[in-house]
Amino acid sequence: MTDLNALPTAAVLGATGCVGREVCAALGRAGYDVLAVARGPRPDLAPHAFHALDVAAADPAALAALLTTARVEVVVNATGGWVSTEEAMHHAHVQLVDRLLAATALMPRRPRIVQVGTIHEYGFVPDGVPIDERVEPNPTTPYARTKHAGSEAVLAATRAGEADGVVLRAVNVCGPHTTRASFLGTVMAKLAEASESEGLELTIADARRDYVDVRDLADAVVRAARAPVVGQVINIGRGEAVSMRELVSLLVSASGIPPHAVRERSARVESKGGGWTQADITLAGQLLDWRPRIPLARAMADMWATDRAVRSAAHARPAD
Repeated sequence: MTDLNALPTAAVLGATGCVGREVCAALGRAGYDVLAVARGPRPDLAPHAFHALDVAAADPAALAALLTTARVEVVVNATGGWVSTEEAMHHAHVQLVDRLLAATALMPRRPRIVQVGTIHEYGFVPDGVPIDERVEPNPTTPYARTKHAGSEAVLAATRAGEADGVVLRAVNVCGPHTTRASFLGTVMAKLAEASESEGLELTIADARRDYVDVRDLADAVVRAARAPVVGQVINIGRGEAVSMRELVSLLVSASGIPPHAVRERSARVESKGGGWTQADITLAGQLLDWRPRIPLARAMADMWATDRAVRSAAHARPAD
């Protein structure tokens, strides 16, 4: 007998990452039971059911059984990101999606799939050009190519009637639990180690990029899970190209380190998406009734506070 009072269940793949953990929290607040899926658990996922699994290496039938047993209606793919080799990127961004699509095709009721892609799938664009969904993707880096391949697999399966998918192409994220492998995460780590007396020298690219708070992205994921939009690509960002110097300045301010203690030097851009990104987010407003709400200053302050809390907890943990 079906439990009419049961909450809908959403599975979040990559639940322990920066995006995944905020998506888990947002789905929980939106009334979903959450099944967190990742290769290993974290203590802050304790409110949610957890299943340890490398989805990219999983047997599709076993994955289908897991999702069916949990009565999953929505699957959010928030996996991938900062891995070092193209082979590892293919495993995380392409093979995982292939396994997921093979699994959902075996389910008696196919779930909604929300694929978290990246604005870098479009490739480089000239400075000053907002990127809307009509721009033809031209990914030029291994990261962008493999992320685009995963997104295209979801869209192709949806066009073929074999999946119910939507792709969110997100700009760079900031806010709580930003990975230290990212540019802002690296700056945050250096600020944490710096002292006012010694000062700090930072290499800052002469670039302007769109950044969105990860909690705003998580809100967009929840809206995409519910919206009657199928086979659509939707850009998610603040819709602003902000100078990297301004972003660093906001982070330095959040850290409490006096600005005069930080010395800057310029550098050529070496990133996954070039020196300019600005998402056109008109479609997100039209289809998802979504807009970014968290100012960058608050995002940086919360990013610093969260990292500081994590560092304090690590230092307080007794040694083995």
